[in-house]
Amino acid sequence: MRDIPVGNGSLLITFDEHYRVRDVYFPHVGQENHSEGLPFRFGIWVDGEFSWVEAETWERSLKYLPDTLVTDVTLRNDTLGIEIACNDAVACDTNVFVRRVEVRNLRPHIRNARVFLHHDFRIYENPVGDTAFYDPASRSLIHYKKHRYFLINTAPHFDSFATGRKAFGEMEGTWRDAEDGELSGGAITEGSVDSTVGVHFDLAPGSSYEFYYWMAAGTSRDKVRAQNQVVLTVGPEQLLRSTEIYWRAWVNKNDTEFGELPEPVVEQFKRSLLIVRTQIDDDGAILAANDSDVTLRATDHYSYLWTRDGAFVANALDAAGFSHLARRFYHFCGRIVHADGYFLQKYNPDGTVASGWHSAWDPARQETLVPIQEDETALVLWAFWEHYSKFRDIEFAQALYRPLVTSCADFMLDFRDPETNLPLPSWNLWEDRRGVHTFTCSTVVAGLRAAANFARLFGDVGRAESYEKGAEEIKAAMSEHLYSDILGRFIRAIQVNGDGTSSPDETVDASLFGLFYFGVFDPRDERVQGTMSAVAETLRAGDAVARFENDGYMRTQKDGPGNIWFICTLWLAEYYISAARTVEELKPALNILEWTAANTLPSGVLAEQLDPSTGGQVSVSPLTWSHSTFIAAVSHYQQKLHELLQLPT
Repeated sequence: MRDIPVGNGSLLITFDEHYRVRDVYFPHVGQENHSEGLPFRFGIWVDGEFSWVEAETWERSLKYLPDTLVTDVTLRNDTLGIEIACNDAVACDTNVFVRRVEVRNLRPHIRNARVFLHHDFRIYENPVGDTAFYDPASRSLIHYKKHRYFLINTAPHFDSFATGRKAFGEMEGTWRDAEDGELSGGAITEGSVDSTVGVHFDLAPGSSYEFYYWMAAGTSRDKVRAQNQVVLTVGPEQLLRSTEIYWRAWVNKNDTEFGELPEPVVEQFKRSLLIVRTQIDDDGAILAANDSDVTLRATDHYSYLWTRDGAFVANALDAAGFSHLARRFYHFCGRIVHADGYFLQKYNPDGTVASGWHSAWDPARQETLVPIQEDETALVLWAFWEHYSKFRDIEFAQALYRPLVTSCADFMLDFRDPETNLPLPSWNLWEDRRGVHTFTCSTVVAGLRAAANFARLFGDVGRAESYEKGAEEIKAAMSEHLYSDILGRFIRAIQVNGDGTSSPDETVDASLFGLFYFGVFDPRDERVQGTMSAVAETLRAGDAVARFENDGYMRTQKDGPGNIWFICTLWLAEYYISAARTVEELKPALNILEWTAANTLPSGVLAEQLDPSTGGQVSVSPLTWSHSTFIAAVSHYQQKLHELLQLPT
């Protein structure tokens, strides 16, 4: 898990719970990871005793400075009699990671101390053929391979350094060399290499020593040298300070009026905006999560764009007034959309097709399949129309009308069963089964309505009528085929079986919130009320909500419906918000917002799931979708509260 990410849209650095750098992504957020998730160690030698900060003797507080992407970290070791305060950030306008380190002596006598910072690069995501060397021209250490360079320096200048082999034979790396307080040098090493720098100083009783460390990332030696010179000229302290000021201005740029909203909820709203920003690449890809620990259990990761997640995130950013980030996403979608008018399962940050497990061939029935989750296509159109409705950027909309809107809408209109009018089977949003899903149908209705709105906007009358007719046909078919009079609620799906037959899937699933969320049915429709009552009652796990009945994914206890999901819990809040007719009826939604703000990591990071028995975070963190769902729910709560307060009493 990752407790504190810092980034700027092209360089992303993540830390684990021990305050070790674990991921170094460049030049895209989520691509490439030049550490492969292995730790960059940070330790201190004091009067002959040595400790890395991951040791059990350290107490760690990992947070951020308020309203910023600058960390506020305290490390205390009473055994060593040392406290370390750190601030970390990636500069907002250059690809430089900078860290302030202040070491305080807790003992009543003078101490000799040495701080060691270690680098375990695996450039281009493999350790073969790297080089680490001391560069006398810049008085720095540089790691490089091909077009990726990383320069390390400190101010005051480091007193010792070492380059060496790691993970080869019996050689563990230069971090082992640091543990006696001495580094043996080694001006250059090639192959599987690492490096360590040491900063030496004395500490008077009760005094502290401060220094700055930075790492520049670039595509050539000249570029990282130039970045290093900028830091030396401007000063690392000023670089850190200006980055702090920038993020504080960024997150407060809209002067949002929060009224009586509880302060913890306001703080988490801002924190979520900032954390979401770290997960967005400057070229427009919105990454699901950048936490390489997941590769240990899945041999893959979450550093991909799922256009479903991306659409939800972009929509939340639009609601919060950060349309410039959403625009990049929609433009990115216009570049990657399939020629047949749909989106595949997921994409890399550079727009190439990512790994996937949705087959294009059914070997049992010997027939071609369309390997998609159709909601991923529909949601892009839904979110894009919501964006246009709010910001009216008509030239931008017109540029994407034919390559994105009509191509996707034409596909969705045709991708239907001629007998039922429902969409043809595709994979569900949880990616674990094929069928005709209520959630997917809801998004297709919303996507076709969005396309109809765009068509009317641009005078494309025939298409507008066709899209609107298709949406209404699907809505009617949902009432006929996906609603159960016996259960008094909508079912999850019509499940496609391996033999080509189908059967109703009556599982209660939190994704049924799509019935009202996308405007297909009124939240006060008794069929929706029955459905959401089943969600609230059946999936309740303490104060929160699981994904669906008997969810086995990363399950941590035998009883109950499964692990808690932040997004699913917040979807229930969205129902309370949508259905509320009085301020009093908004209280259950506010309770969920407060619960969410109270169940983050200390840094404000939200993972994908919570263990319902321990309250511990489970799976990847931060999950971008968790944060964006909180942003959206707070925005919708505030909007609904404002509307209700305007009603005559």
